[in-house]
Amino acid sequence: MKRISPARFGTLLAGSALIALTTPTIAMAQDAAEDGASEAPATGDVIIVTATKREQTLQETPVAVSVTTAAQLEQSQVRDLLDLQTLTPSLRVSQLQNSSNTTFIVRGFGNGDNNVGIEPSVGVFIDGVFRSRSAGQIGDMSNVQRVEVLRGPQSTLFGKNASAGVISIVTREPQFEFGGSGEISYGNRDAFVMKGDVTGPISDTLAYSVDANYNVRDGYTRVVNLNQNVSDRKRWGTRGQLLFEPSSDFKVRLIADYSKINERCCTVANLVAGPTTPALFAVGGAVDAADPFSREIYLNKMPINKIKSYGFSGQMDYTTGPLSFTSITAWRRLDSFFDQDIDFTSADIVSEVRDQTLKTFTQEVRVASDFDGPLNFLLGGFYFDEKIDQASDITTGTDARSFFSLLGGNPLLFNGVELALNLPQNSIFSPGLLTSEQFAMDNTSYSFFGTVDFEVTDRLTLTGGFNYTKDKKDFALSLTAFDELANINLVDAFIAGAIGSTDPAVIAAFAGSNQAAFAQIAGLATTACGAGTAAPQPPACNPLLALRPFQFQPPFLNIPNAVEDGKTRDSDWSYTIRAAYEINNNLNAYLTYATGFKASSVNLSRDSRPSSADYTPGTLGSSILAPSSPIRDAGLGVANLTTGSRFAGPEDARVIEFGLKGQFDTFAFNMAVFDQEIKGFQAFTFTGTGFILSNAGNQSTQGFEFDASWRPVDPLQLTFASTYLDPKYDSFVNSPVGNLSGARPGGIPKWAISTGATYTHDFAGGAKLIGHIDYNFESRVNINNGLPTYNASLGNTTIFTRKVSQFNGSLNLALDNGVELGIWGRNIFNQHYIMTVFDGVAQSGTVSAYPSAPRSYGATARVKF
Repeated sequence: MKRISPARFGTLLAGSALIALTTPTIAMAQDAAEDGASEAPATGDVIIVTATKREQTLQETPVAVSVTTAAQLEQSQVRDLLDLQTLTPSLRVSQLQNSSNTTFIVRGFGNGDNNVGIEPSVGVFIDGVFRSRSAGQIGDMSNVQRVEVLRGPQSTLFGKNASAGVISIVTREPQFEFGGSGEISYGNRDAFVMKGDVTGPISDTLAYSVDANYNVRDGYTRVVNLNQNVSDRKRWGTRGQLLFEPSSDFKVRLIADYSKINERCCTVANLVAGPTTPALFAVGGAVDAADPFSREIYLNKMPINKIKSYGFSGQMDYTTGPLSFTSITAWRRLDSFFDQDIDFTSADIVSEVRDQTLKTFTQEVRVASDFDGPLNFLLGGFYFDEKIDQASDITTGTDARSFFSLLGGNPLLFNGVELALNLPQNSIFSPGLLTSEQFAMDNTSYSFFGTVDFEVTDRLTLTGGFNYTKDKKDFALSLTAFDELANINLVDAFIAGAIGSTDPAVIAAFAGSNQAAFAQIAGLATTACGAGTAAPQPPACNPLLALRPFQFQPPFLNIPNAVEDGKTRDSDWSYTIRAAYEINNNLNAYLTYATGFKASSVNLSRDSRPSSADYTPGTLGSSILAPSSPIRDAGLGVANLTTGSRFAGPEDARVIEFGLKGQFDTFAFNMAVFDQEIKGFQAFTFTGTGFILSNAGNQSTQGFEFDASWRPVDPLQLTFASTYLDPKYDSFVNSPVGNLSGARPGGIPKWAISTGATYTHDFAGGAKLIGHIDYNFESRVNINNGLPTYNASLGNTTIFTRKVSQFNGSLNLALDNGVELGIWGRNIFNQHYIMTVFDGVAQSGTVSAYPSAPRSYGATARVKF
């Protein structure tokens, strides 16, 4: 365990206390009584996140949690979790290559993008049901009562993957009084949003609700050569609920939902035009190399993103005396498909297709006590069973051969290579499949968790909690590579040519009986030829080695095999220790030490490679020169096989946190100071031609969070939230860009601030005019720690940065008959920034980027009844 720096932690504590004492403060959530769009109980905006699972107000909850109400979502035009980050400084959400590629980050920790085998470190729950992948989480939020963001490890409260935090979305239950709402919104780029809900009784004991949403918008980026737009919106969803409540002690809630996304996402712009750009233009391609914010790009085909997510759940709650029993059963299916040009130019070089299916079953049970005495408990269990299947492929385009020939300096380069290597003419980079892939994983997991609260005095409560998790994954990867050139190891080809045979037995016999000659041949085979007169020249070198940059997809060693069983087995005990103290009727404080756990993640991609313990490649990937290893000795080696990872081991998290919460007549505040660490953080990095999955040693963050709200006069509500983060890679020796130990992780701003103001003017007769504005700020930060290809050539000295400064606002007229009319705007001043960058695909020296969304605005009509 990393030793906490008392001076550093004390400085954070003092700084956050200074903010708390000098800033007019407010609660992280308004009471439901103030939330005209919410139908929460009259007791206020109650969230159930404590160890006893008792209903407690936000101020009484000894957990670092931010709550966004339905009214705040409406006022800021937050439609999905991607928009939510503008209201929650500790949360960061990024959507990159396609609609399903979304990552949630809390306090600088989070992963799970672009590889279905990687489970997220931030768990997302909707009505208590775990959504295992971001593709099943990103649909528009409809009929939401509140969104809770719990920060830090939450393993003793949630059963799966909460090592960094939890996002919990709570929708409204059916009501026994008839009511509902409808909304239509129209904005720029022909944005049209329609949603509605209706609820009411079927009988005295049975109520229903139905809600639906529809969201379309033209894309904000033009594909110049195709005269079409990308980064559009086209999604819809519906949900039906039944609530059976025969008594105050027993109720059953059934939910069925279905959502669909069919979009063309996302904008990839050129940030740096590398030395390959002239070759692109020479084969008839084009790229906008100057301005990533021009909203103009070039592609050879339009992207296709299709997502279907549906399922059902049933929750039963039963109370008898001081005991409450809860059961949540859920089944879900997620289908995600994309077909995309991945060189992001108008030249037809390479494209990718992925077709994924996930089927998930979860079961949670728990019992909680509510004794009058000093001792209360919660005990529970969680079961998870998921099956994943992926069929994918990469296709070589019609311009690929010409493009790579020009990069090699000779339009007929590969004709000569094919002749020399006895390959069919025009076979290298011929149009058609480059890979055909089948990946599968079965994941079963169960956990037991519990907490005990002991009230030492009326004001002091001590809490102890535990979680035992056992996780099992069985995975299989099969890939056929059709890359003719990459199927040949160029060192082995030279050796075979020199000996005059490709038969391994003949080569082995020659090496054994002619050791000196073989050593000389091996030395020549691994020596690259040079351009200058002083550089090695044939026959004193291997001219074939110049072709290595064109070997993109070598043969794949399928798994499981005789050496690798394709299994992970993990188990862990996590725990929480907390002291909560009610200083007085207005102030509550808590001190928490907690650990968390996330099981191994599997590299379900074409970049999966055996570990160095199972295989040791020869020089330049040679199989002939490879030393003894389990895979080589079993006769499983394939050409150009290298080492990497099949999976990344578990993440272990821990946090020590002090929190102070105050609630007064017109203001309230919530403050948390923390030191958080994840050991074995699962890092997934793009290298320009593939991805690397690895455990990043240790990553830690010290910081503080401060949320406040103040009502200086009755019509005016002010909100302020800030997060300060000081992260560090305590140990990350083998990162794709070198040793990052001691460095600050990229993409995590030092300061993040969200502040807003809402003014309500009451007219005679009951009408209201509600004006709202909010501001989201992130201090300038390095987007990442460098790019493996682009920055390596520059000594890792050129790092791209990002700064966010965005205003949103709305003005609504609410009439006393339930009708509301309003106008709204997001990113009002049209601020631009780069969300992230990556090495150009098969374009060394090129840098591609994802630009932020431009300004949007529109008008809304809403009715509530």
